[in-house]
Amino acid sequence: MAYLDLDQMFPAPARSRTTQQDAARTEAAAALPGFSALEWSVIALAKHDTLASLATPGRLSRALGSVFGLGTASRLADPRLEALRRIAVHAWRRGFALPMAEINRFVAAGYAEAQIETLVTSITGQRIGAKGRWA
Repeated sequence: MAYLDLDQMFPAPARSRTTQQDAARTEAAAALPGFSALEWSVIALAKHDTLASLATPGRLSRALGSVFGLGTASRLADPRLEALRRIAVHAWRRGFALPMAEINRFVAAGYAEAQIETLVTSITGQRIGAKGRWA
């Protein structure tokens, strides 16, 4: 029987052995949590969002949307999860080419810069794996 750990669905890459001097840095990095199951679900849902969903709709766009029944992509209520969604949308669409403003927003929301690499590496692996399956 198999066990699926949903809290650590996409584990961080394995690390090489370090000296005792680097042990403190390694422990500090290990103390940073990965992404929770909720955060991974936000990342997965961002796959279907476009870059246009990140722009704030103007007055005319909202008016036409209400007249013709065209809705806009709703933002997440939690600002931390919204910052994660925004950087995940960029990662799904552009890979490692992330705008500096989004990286700053991500870090300001309380995430670590090391989590960006985990996020983009995971997304890139899924994108490449999906292309390889159908090729």
